[in-house]
Amino acid sequence: MTDRDWYDDTDDQAAARRAYRAARTGWAAIAGVTGALGCALIAGAVVFALAVVACLYVVVG
Repeated sequence: MTDRDWYDDTDDQAAARRAYRAARTGWAAIAGVTGALGCALIAGAVVFALAVVACLYVVVG
């Protein structure tokens, strides 16, 4: 501790870099999960639409 000056903020800069990296990773995870849920929602809508068409085919045919 004695070999560093009073204005040395290396630790603060390292903590800021770690916080920025953690925030970026968190937002990437949120975006990934949101994208996966969006794809699942679209796939579910397609399956539902196919089921409706199949039921109509059975009822009408």
